[in-house]
Formats: sequence, C-alpha cells, structure tokens
Amino acid sequence: MAKAKVYFTRKIDGQSPLRLYKALGIDLPGSILAKVHSGEEGNQNYLHPDFWLPIIRYLNATVVECNTAYEGSRNTSVKHLELLRKHGWINNDFPFDLMDEEGPDEVIEIPFKGYLGGKDYVGKHLKNYDSAVVLSHFKGHPMGGYGGALKQLSIGFASSYGKEHIHAGGKKDHSDMWETEQLRFLESMAEAALGIHRHFEGKIAYINAAVNLSVDCDCCSVAEDPCMKDIGILASLDPVALDKACIDLVKASDDPGKEHFLARVDRQQGEHTYLYAAKLGVGSLDYELIDLDK
Repeated sequence: MAKAKVYFTRKIDGQSPLRLYKALGIDLPGSILAKVHSGEEGNQNYLHPDFWLPIIRYLNATVVECNTAYEGSRNTSVKHLELLRKHGWINNDFPFDLMDEEGPDEVIEIPFKGYLGGKDYVGKHLKNYDSAVVLSHFKGHPMGGYGGALKQLSIGFASSYGKEHIHAGGKKDHSDMWETEQLRFLESMAEAALGIHRHFEGKIAYINAAVNLSVDCDCCSVAEDPCMKDIGILASLDPVALDKACIDLVKASDDPGKEHFLARVDRQQGEHTYLYAAKLGVGSLDYELIDLDK
C-alpha cells in the first residue's frame, strides 16, 4: 500500500493553506463546508478568519462550527453567535453556519460499535453539505494531549450533546463526563472521527496549522502562551498521517520548548488517539512528508 502523502510548508500566511490544498490534487464537489475553531472568549491563540480566508473563498465554502459542552461563551447558540460575530466569523466575506443552532441532532452511523454504540451526534445541518475541508489549529490540549485533525473530526463536528456523548465515552449518564477514563475518552474520539471521515469518504481534505504552539486548546479562555516557535502548515487526505506528522515535527524540532509541549501530550496519552484511529481504519501511520519549500 502506498504511503499517505502529507504536504508541508514553513511559510505561514493566508496563501499557504490554499497552496497546500491545491497540492493535494482533490477537487471537492458540491456544497463544501469548512470546519474551523471559533476560539473561546479570552483566548489569544486561535486562528482568526483572515488566516483561512483565501482557501475559504477559493472553495466558495461555508464556514461551520458547533456549540460546546462546557460553561463559557460558546455553549448556547445565543452566546456562541454573539462571540462568532465578535471574532469575525459572521461577516460579508463568506457564509457561516452554526450547524447545531437548533435541533434535533443528525445521527451519523459509525461502522464500529465500540464505546459510542456506532452513533455520532452532530449538528443537524451537516446533511446540507456534500464535502468538507477541515481547517485545524494544531496545538496542545488539556484533555486530549494535543488537538489536530482528529479532534476536529470528533469533538469539532459533534453537537453540544454529541460532545458530551464523546466525553462520557458513550455512557448514558453524562453527569460525570469529565471523569471518564482517559483511554476510553481518546478511543471515543477516534470512533467519532471514523464516522465523519467515512461520511465524507473521498470528499474531505485536512489542513493543520502548527503555529501558536501552546499546550492549551483554543477552547481555553485562559490559555498559556505558545511555548515553542511555529513549525509550519501541513495538509493531507489522511487525518491520522497528518496528526502524526505534526507530532513527529514537534519531536524533531530543536526548540527547547518542545519538552513542555510533549509533556502535555504524554501526560494525557495523546498519541493514543491517532494510534487507535489507525487501528479503526481512519488512516495510516505510514506517510511521506513532501516539503513544498524545496
């Protein structure tokens, strides 16, 4: 089997995601969604709309988000829409869709029963789209160890209820979802990622921006500043290979701040997510890194 191709550039600007997308050689059909992270109120590290604008415009994509499952500025549609306007996601540059603004949720079948019972609960508007580009800020994460393409596929696409379902590891009682055994949570994320990847199979592309490398996620209102220098931007049709390539580049970096970053990944057993996703068939651990700057 051929290695997954992961394209890479050190050039960090708005044109680079578009350049990487074109290198993938895919032509996403029909109505295209662009999944982003809108950034929690107070977070200083999230990627602003201008960064992604060239690829969004090129694809004529609708930018999408979903509500969160924790207290903050994004756990209800009313509050989230207000913050989306403040952060510039609702403007005249592109259409925007809060996919779970109203219910009921869309239920995506996962071709593996596992912890989630073969069901992933996502924003009901997902059914309006034919293909997807997943635009992820690669960084650390307090619970997942790191956040990249697989987290966007799972937690990112899930509705507020769906996020609870994943955090609870598929248990019916969500009241103790923050106490779920760690590997069960990570494997539940991988299961949900499988559902979305298969839903758009052959019609989905992934871009990770390994910049603003904090150990904290963009979902944190109080986040640590980046602990190491920017690495670059990567793209692939394989989310497992893409996330692994990002971790491998952190490991290969000569930046002393990587030890702090990797300590967060290791503490939360973050690499287990892509290792388990590979076992489920979401993607491959075997990849070829193609440097577009050479």
